[in-house]
This record gives sequence, C-alpha cells and structure tokens, in this order.
Amino acid sequence: MTHLHHSLVRAQLAMACTLRSVRRRGERGDVPGWVLITLMTAGLVAVLWAVAEDQLKAMFTDALNSARR
Repeated sequence: MTHLHHSLVRAQLAMACTLRSVRRRGERGDVPGWVLITLMTAGLVAVLWAVAEDQLKAMFTDALNSARR
C-alpha cells in the first residue's frame, strides 16, 4: 500500500468514528427538555389535584362502586 492509501484509510476511519460519536450524542435526546417537561407535568398534576381533590375522590369511589355491582 502506498502512503496516500494509508492516509485515505486513516481519514475514513476517523470520519466513521466521528459519525458514530455524533449519532450516539443525537440519540441521547434533550435531557434538560425532558426534565422540564417532567417537572411541568408534576406541577400540573399537583395543581389539578389541589383544586379538584374532592371531585376526583368521588369519581374514583363511584367507579369502584359501579365495578363491584
């Protein structure tokens, strides 16, 4: 093999490693975005529960009672 061929093979290997690294990082996802979505969802559930706790308990109890019949 010639010196040029060795250089081309090295360049191809470096490019393949770089592409693999970029793909892996892309598959990781947007962690801060998912954390924000999770916190916002938990906050929304907490607010809804605080506002409608009695109605939610009544609905749950009614559903259980109707399932027992």
